[in-house]
Amino acid sequence: MDKIPEMLAGAGGNIVLAIIVSIVGYFAIQFIMKALRKLKGFEKLDQTVVRFVLNFIKWLMYVMLIIAVITILGVPMAQVIALLASAGVAVGLALQGALSNLAGGILLMVLRPFKVGDYVDAAGASGVVHSINLFYTVIMTIDNKRVTVPNGSLMNANVVDYTAEPQRRVDLVFSCAKSEKPAEIQRCILDAVAGSQYALQEPAPFAHISGGTNEAMEFTVRVWCKTENYWDLYFELNQLIVEAFAAKGVQAPALRVVSDK
Repeated sequence: MDKIPEMLAGAGGNIVLAIIVSIVGYFAIQFIMKALRKLKGFEKLDQTVVRFVLNFIKWLMYVMLIIAVITILGVPMAQVIALLASAGVAVGLALQGALSNLAGGILLMVLRPFKVGDYVDAAGASGVVHSINLFYTVIMTIDNKRVTVPNGSLMNANVVDYTAEPQRRVDLVFSCAKSEKPAEIQRCILDAVAGSQYALQEPAPFAHISGGTNEAMEFTVRVWCKTENYWDLYFELNQLIVEAFAAKGVQAPALRVVSDK
């Protein structure tokens, strides 16, 4: 007990130095991260890779700062390593979900199934990929909701990337009365498609009978467009074809009356 004050007095300088190093190190890391974000070299890289690399560098510097503080406090690194090794099994079991997400984040960077800005459907979430972090991916839905998906779940799920290819196809189905002439309906649809500003002529638009009932014929319409124009073409085709049917006097399918007698 008599030696405790002497020990505290001797360690006081180290404690003060450790606090100063912690504060200076924190602000130094913030300054370095801001400088790295402004590097022109990162502008040429994919934003998905840039964010992942910056997150990795930030956490690496924090680990180095913690090790420096422990060393200043006079804690032998051999004892720290032995303590971490003995607690490794328990920590690994407790953090197996987090480690799975970390491994998933690394695989997302290596395999690149999608990138920031892509519209995806994966692990029960649909929307635009906002960011890919070490442990989770943030997806923004079309109604501006933020969905956080663990990377481990993404790597074990089917991922549909709607914007990966430069072109997409809009598929629609229209019905008309069975009394209409199929060739005239087909010509009417194709003429309406030709009036679209987003439809591509190669591959050629498609419009053919694909089914029907006793009261109606169904025509499947398939039109290609640039991926960024998908929804513009989708809504435009619906309007153009409905207006063309009305202008031509195309009859709608007759309603089936079900009698309860």
